[in-house]
Amino acid sequence: QVQLVESGGGLVQAGGSLRLSCAASGRTLSSYGMGWFRQAPGKEREIVAAINWSGSSTYYADSVKGRLTISGDNAKNTVYLQMNSLKSEDTAVYYCAADPLRRTYPATATTMYAYWGQGTQVTVSS
Repeated sequence: QVQLVESGGGLVQAGGSLRLSCAASGRTLSSYGMGWFRQAPGKEREIVAAINWSGSSTYYADSVKGRLTISGDNAKNTVYLQMNSLKSEDTAVYYCAADPLRRTYPATATTMYAYWGQGTQVTVSS
């Protein structure tokens, strides 16, 4: 069992940067794949970025490649999403999620994740 709490969201101007954090408790994240998802009002939750349990493989949605980066700090039991060159279309609630299986590839579907945080709002003004 693992509990996830997101933080770092807020209001930022287009072109600006934010770093989202996902802090875990209950279990160490070193044996979990991790993903970042986002959901805008009236839309389905969509994958943003993911990393497999060993950190050997990552995935990024085409819309965020080159702008967003997923990373982890095992010592702090925390996963990050560095967000640069933000656009208005990045506005959404961002969720982190944990995948308990030791896959060789990043999980990209919501159904592949067993644990979810409560989300943090990111609003990009233009």
